[in-house]
Amino acid sequence: MLFVLVLLLTGWPSFRGPNGSGVSDAKRVPVEFGPSSNVGWKVAVPPGGSSPVISGDRLFLTAVEEGKLLTLAYDRQSGKLLWRAEVEAARTEPRHKLNSRASATPATDGASVYAFFPEFGLLSYDAKGRERWRVALGPFSNLHGMAASPLLHGDALYLVCDQDTDSFVLALDKNTGRTLWKVERLDVVHGFATPNIFQLRDGGPQLIVPGSYQIVSYDAGTGRKLWSVHGLTWQVKTSAVVDGGVVYATGWAPGADAGQRSELPPFETALARADADGDKKLSNEELPPEWKHGGSWNFIDLNRDGKLDARDWTFYRSRRAAHNVTVAIKPAGASGDLTESHVLWKYDRSVPQVSSPLLYEGLLYTVKDGGILTALDAATGAVRKQARLQGALGNYYSSPIVADGRLYIAAETGKMAVVKPGPDWEVLAVNDLGEPCYATPAPADGDLYVRTSSTLYCFRTTQ
Repeated sequence: MLFVLVLLLTGWPSFRGPNGSGVSDAKRVPVEFGPSSNVGWKVAVPPGGSSPVISGDRLFLTAVEEGKLLTLAYDRQSGKLLWRAEVEAARTEPRHKLNSRASATPATDGASVYAFFPEFGLLSYDAKGRERWRVALGPFSNLHGMAASPLLHGDALYLVCDQDTDSFVLALDKNTGRTLWKVERLDVVHGFATPNIFQLRDGGPQLIVPGSYQIVSYDAGTGRKLWSVHGLTWQVKTSAVVDGGVVYATGWAPGADAGQRSELPPFETALARADADGDKKLSNEELPPEWKHGGSWNFIDLNRDGKLDARDWTFYRSRRAAHNVTVAIKPAGASGDLTESHVLWKYDRSVPQVSSPLLYEGLLYTVKDGGILTALDAATGAVRKQARLQGALGNYYSSPIVADGRLYIAAETGKMAVVKPGPDWEVLAVNDLGEPCYATPAPADGDLYVRTSSTLYCFRTTQ
């Protein structure tokens, strides 16, 4: 028999809460709120893309200010800044204009907080903001910059570092920073998905890692690869969710929708046709028009040497044939490649780009740019309702959550829809935060904590 891993943690300890589910049992969270409505408190915060996390009476956040990488602790009831810890960035790395030097959401176990800064590494602080340990990481080869968040489970801290060369997943002892295991992921390129934990009754915990072209399960204790399912898109930004023995994953990237895919020949065939100078590599000038890449050359020249070698071509070929898709997988204790045997269903329309899926009361919710909210039957993949969130039609970088039995979904524009869930879901309110919002909200008790581009809000029912 299968069961969902239930984390015996209170609060909202990591990205999207317990095990990345996005589901909270918080009550009395307000439906209507804004900069001057149902505000418990608000404070100005330095720039950053990370989401707030909560344990007990503390709220943690990361940020960047004048080259300093900050970890911040606030009193959850009052918004008072309790401590601020900072380190200097070790270097400057390229990143997308919407990415931040502090995009990764921290994790906390109540006694300590753990923060990842791609331009530095991993840091752990105690409850008073004193540094416990640090682990240098990078530099990374990711044109968009890194963004995956660390995950705590038991005494282990997990971090996925998918990049164009030398991808890996890492497990550290949360108490010392000592490496427990590190596994290379040579068959993936850059991605941004935060992992989560999946468990069978008769087995140990598994680390679920969506990545380019595949979703992979690792033994959380040893790093041994357990199973994989192929068929995801080439650049995965969204995290998976798990429930009832099923793993739900989704991924969208440019050029991988139905009707956009194309087949490229194997590398040796491509060389025979196009390698004009005979150097066993392919330059951009040598490619015929139908093989050209429409975007930056550096997205397919993975080692940045100016030409495509066999590895570059293999990934480029896979990229041109990749599928944007939402998929449900039931591993049932199996191992190996489960692509043909354990996929319950697939749905290849209205696939979200950055916003992770949400599983709640038998429905899987996804939010696509343009404010398209889809409710899929979690058992069959059938569409129950698909429509636009009128009043909140922008792009979505924040992920939906559930609090007090309602969905909270924030658009980049700062419009946050509150939705009554169900097969005929209904918009209850659209609240205007007044400035962009990229972070995922964090609920606790009767409060909703929201980070916008300049402000950290605590919304609570005040009337």
